[in-house]
Amino acid sequence: MPAELPVQDERPENGVGGAHGDHDSSSVPSIPTGGDRRFPAPMVTLRSMLLSILLIPINAFWVVTMEVTRYQGHPTTISVFFNVVFVFAVLLALNGLAKRIHPKLGLHSGELLTVYIMLALATAITGHDMIEVLTPILAHVHYFARPENGWISDIIPHVPKWLTVSDKDAITQFYLGTGSLYKPHNLLAWAGPVLIWTAFLSTLCFIMLCINTILRKQWTENERLAYPLVQLPLELVNPKTQMFRSNLFWYGVAISAVLEMWNGLAYLYPSIPMLPLKRFGAMQDLNTYITSPPWNAMGWTPIAIYPFGIALGMLLPVDLLFSCWFFSWVWRFERVIGAMYNFNDIPGFPYTESQSFGCYIGLALFALWTSRSRLIFIFKSFFDRSVDLQDANEPLPYRVAILGILFGTGAIVWFCRVAGMSGLMIAIFFTIYFTLAIAITRMRAELGPPAHDLHHAGPDSIITVVSGTGHMGRQDLAMFSLFYGFNRAYRSHPMPIQLEGFKITERAGGKYRPMLFAMLGAIALGAICGFWANIDQGYRYGASVKIAPPNVMMVFGGEPWDRMRTWIVAPLSVQQQYNNRIAIGFGLLFTLLMNMLRLRLPWFPFHPVGYAVSSSWSMSLLWLPLMIAWGIKLTLLRYGGLKAYRQALPFFFGVILAECVFGSVWALIGIIFKIPTYAFWP
Repeated sequence: MPAELPVQDERPENGVGGAHGDHDSSSVPSIPTGGDRRFPAPMVTLRSMLLSILLIPINAFWVVTMEVTRYQGHPTTISVFFNVVFVFAVLLALNGLAKRIHPKLGLHSGELLTVYIMLALATAITGHDMIEVLTPILAHVHYFARPENGWISDIIPHVPKWLTVSDKDAITQFYLGTGSLYKPHNLLAWAGPVLIWTAFLSTLCFIMLCINTILRKQWTENERLAYPLVQLPLELVNPKTQMFRSNLFWYGVAISAVLEMWNGLAYLYPSIPMLPLKRFGAMQDLNTYITSPPWNAMGWTPIAIYPFGIALGMLLPVDLLFSCWFFSWVWRFERVIGAMYNFNDIPGFPYTESQSFGCYIGLALFALWTSRSRLIFIFKSFFDRSVDLQDANEPLPYRVAILGILFGTGAIVWFCRVAGMSGLMIAIFFTIYFTLAIAITRMRAELGPPAHDLHHAGPDSIITVVSGTGHMGRQDLAMFSLFYGFNRAYRSHPMPIQLEGFKITERAGGKYRPMLFAMLGAIALGAICGFWANIDQGYRYGASVKIAPPNVMMVFGGEPWDRMRTWIVAPLSVQQQYNNRIAIGFGLLFTLLMNMLRLRLPWFPFHPVGYAVSSSWSMSLLWLPLMIAWGIKLTLLRYGGLKAYRQALPFFFGVILAECVFGSVWALIGIIFKIPTYAFWP
């Protein structure tokens, strides 16, 4: 890293700092803000837009092939999408060749970054927790409805037909693979729901853009949050860093490439011994060796060493690294203690999802509270045109952003009311949804955690476990089931990527407003292409026939409707509802307490974000890499200082880049030759 980069403000109120028992004054180097004009050429140009438009459908097909059809490689389950990094690296290489032929043929750095941002957003909306979940939900309820499972009588009458695909011939061909999407009959059957849901998701993301517009200046310029996850693309195109001339960078590339190539060949040729970097079967689960009670109650504890996970950890603050692996074990010990005192006999104990939900809400409330002065000023000045809000250079004028939130919210309310939802449920559902979105965006901007799953703790799940379902209308439950399509988990949430896109734009010296419209275009096109890729491959392979195990089309499609049937016939008891409320309250209060202690005690070693994300599936895989990164980073800072840490960063950038590139190459080889290949993640 270049010596001229200023040191990040590591005060606890900025959410970064505090190594275990020792204040960390050098976590993530800050990124210069305001007035930086490293890349003076325009970012959103005709060339960058056309290139993005060309790549988005190809990318959607690739992502769905990996995550759904082949179930090998899951780029959208981690914060840095490796498919986007791969495409960006290929574009950098081709761009270098084009410039050698003629300087004007090459894209400017800002144009390349525009492609990166648009492709990341399109990937997010296509990905594992968005359209990949939503698509099979739309057809599954009609195809698998039977008198014996109760769906025909209890569910189908309450599902809006215009939001789902009910044509018998079209969905039969989809599940059996006996037809083609491109038959007019099948196209017409899917066209209506796809266009409606595309408009809905685009409206949802537009509201997020408006919220990000209001929060951007406070979080980016006033609080100077670190945005660790934007460092890789920025450093790769930054002429001042000369990343590609760093020996350490190439050492990182070489080591990661050798590991990837070796394991890729070992996967194809079993005579070559596999390097035990990632989990392989039960032998890599620590719980396999711990069979005595109560310790065997800790559950799945994979032992995995992901090089890119270690490298990503080097971009995070030391206290977050410590908290991630520490709280991963706290969750396990909760189950052990529960086994000791027979608490595990209580259904749902230790209420992990509810605790995590409370923590996310606490993070959002704390973030909004620290920004309250500016937010109050903006909203108070909404009707006073004489007040200069100093928003001429913002993505949208603040008054327009507020109107955008109001009109977008009105559109969503209208959509839900037409679908049969009650006004109260609409208000509660989307208040919770956007609160979670703000929490995820804040933690990504502030600290850059490598994952933020929050499985089964969205508003559809939380409302029902807190209040019960006995008194809720069937149409509310049906819409909750459809909304499961973007609330099953939040690993590929688009809102933090939007704000990171604005940060990249600021660093690149670009203009926010053209970028906002480019993002909107990427979201809408990404949604259309995501639906197309999922539906196309359903017809090609048969959604219930040749999709690789565990066949996520069947899993995702069935989960919400099975859950709705359970809500109807076996709602939670009053005691279970009470227990979940206690767990949510505990998570919320514990998070607020940790944040207050961080403000008052610079040495406080625990970060609430670590508590929030450590319960997730992804962090179960990454706890060991992050613990290794914590040890390496702590050693570098204590014995080499900030200089040694900065000098080492190119090595870790090289590891991330090479693993993304070579992992993607193996995925493409598998797709082209139709063979199973090595997947470095998960």
